[in-house]
Amino acid sequence: MNLTVFGATGGIGRELVRQALDAGHRVTAVVRDPARLQVTGDTLEVFTADLSDPGRLRAAVSGRAAVLSGLGPRSRKDAGIATRLTGTVLRAMEAEDVRRLLVVSAGPVGPAPEGESALDRGMRGVVSAVLKDVYTDLREMEAELARSGTDWTSVRPPRLQNKPLTGHYRTVVGGFPRNGRFIARADVAHAMLSMITDETTVRRGVGVAY
Repeated sequence: MNLTVFGATGGIGRELVRQALDAGHRVTAVVRDPARLQVTGDTLEVFTADLSDPGRLRAAVSGRAAVLSGLGPRSRKDAGIATRLTGTVLRAMEAEDVRRLLVVSAGPVGPAPEGESALDRGMRGVVSAVLKDVYTDLREMEAELARSGTDWTSVRPPRLQNKPLTGHYRTVVGGFPRNGRFIARADVAHAMLSMITDETTVRRGVGVAY
């Protein structure tokens, strides 16, 4: 498949590029600074853009089977970036009639797991309060996805870790895995790539965790 990855220099974005290349896909990595992309490959195209102009991004998404985005706030000071940048990507995709989009959100944005323990409920409340602005941004991003004409999927992980790929994790379409507290960025990328052709995830949020 021909894929485009936004946020390709971030933790999940790099994994998306690396794993997609390893799987034999052709990948366009959209970056602001090519020097920060520590991934190479014969089927990799590096596309430099600052994401402020959807017209500029049209060439990066045109004719692609899917677009994957690791864009999002890395801290509270970045709140608002997910909605703004994802909106630019959406406009470029809609202009080129590219439909499949997979993005990274966060577990607390979706519904609580069935049978959630008191401990996990308390932890969710604390984290949601501390990162209130970040989660507000991600909810607004998901609302914009829902208003779009794309076949989107929002992947909602819990706390992210910099650990190797395992390929073993749980997913819940429209919910979240019970007692799911951690997941490696590499496994989030693996899950996103596996969902590209999974019709059950289209226009849905998907919780993913160990």
